Amino acid sequence: MRSTTQQEKVRINIQLPAEIKDRLSQASTREGKNVSTLVRESIEEKLMQLDKQDIDERMKAAYQDLAEENISICDDFKFSDAENLPEVAS
Repeated sequence: MRSTTQQEKVRINIQLPAEIKDRLSQASTREGKNVSTLVRESIEEKLMQLDKQDIDERMKAAYQDLAEENISICDDFKFSDAENLPEVAS
């Protein structure tokens, strides 16, 4: 993936409550970044978080499906596992 500086940029307009806009301005000053950079980085971070969450959910579902399949296979062979064990005298 190309870095953001190399990608074509587009302008968007958003509406924020005044309190968030003030907090954003304070944070940009504190971080030494302009507001656009701070917003872009925040959006990128959130999107990566959402992507990770999606991957985690899909992996969890796949592991659960696999676990069910493994249980089914074990059930199919549960009696054959004991066939080769020597009988224990009582």
